[in-house]
Amino acid sequence: MNQLNVKRHRRLRKNAFMRDLVRETHLHTDDLIYPLFIVEGENVRNPVASMPGIEQISIDYVIPEVQELIDLGIKGVLLFGVPNEKDSVGSGAYDEMGVVQKAIKTIKSEVPEMLVIADTCLCEYTNHGHCGIVVDGDVANDSSLELHVKTAVSQAKAGADIIAPSNMMDGFVASIRKGLDENGFSNVPIMSYAVKYASSFYGPFRDAADSAPQFGDRKTYQMDPANRLEALREAETDVEEGADFLIVKPGMPYMDIIRDVKNAFHVPIVAYNVSGEYSMVKAAALNGWIDERKVVMEMLTGLKRAGADILITYFAKDVAKWLKE
Repeated sequence: MNQLNVKRHRRLRKNAFMRDLVRETHLHTDDLIYPLFIVEGENVRNPVASMPGIEQISIDYVIPEVQELIDLGIKGVLLFGVPNEKDSVGSGAYDEMGVVQKAIKTIKSEVPEMLVIADTCLCEYTNHGHCGIVVDGDVANDSSLELHVKTAVSQAKAGADIIAPSNMMDGFVASIRKGLDENGFSNVPIMSYAVKYASSFYGPFRDAADSAPQFGDRKTYQMDPANRLEALREAETDVEEGADFLIVKPGMPYMDIIRDVKNAFHVPIVAYNVSGEYSMVKAAALNGWIDERKVVMEMLTGLKRAGADILITYFAKDVAKWLKE
């Protein structure tokens, strides 16, 4: 081979220091948000069988958990509530003394520097497991919005720093933005689940949040996994309606969508590394089939390379520890 025509790409890979020097994508603790599942009662730590290492915790355990996160350098939590009682209209979601509202108040009182993001949906609170009011067997869009607004306002009153609506009702960002503004919370941003697919990767989460639909599915309001342009339409609508962040969920199967959304919109992009992705890695690692640390770091780096600025991940604590080493 003519040496003059050889392109020596390997020069920049020849040792670890050289590879570090030219690395294009970096994972930082500041990128991470950790989800927490809050239940009612006291002294409750319920392991989630399908998510090794993840627990439902009662409010009395929230502060030690949050303090551990702060010590690790993790600055944001995403709260999901699991109430004892459910009803057809998800009234626990907008109860000012609800489980998430109590957790928000507790965190902001004891660890005010922690950024608290409140998931705004009804599915954990309804006895049918859907994200809105069911009328004649279907989820009623506009009447459901009224309850999502009440939920968002109650969470903001409790002290939530960011409202994260995940219900995928048409007009949900506009309605919540209007409701927050009218109630004096114009400075509370919205982290919209703008691009949320009707994915099979959510199964373990539904165990953790006790939110599986009791009939049918969510395909009439969550997106078809086959669609790409639809994601841009959804994201564009949410930006126009006032979204400050855009979430793409799930993460790994939709890296192309993360990149599309990143290229199209100049707001922070969030990838949700969902429960099914977490549980698959955990199961393989527990069986000795993969190196968990290497796989997790590669997976999350890939999400950042695709365009995510922020990562919601159940691996956050592990990653923070690894990054400190």
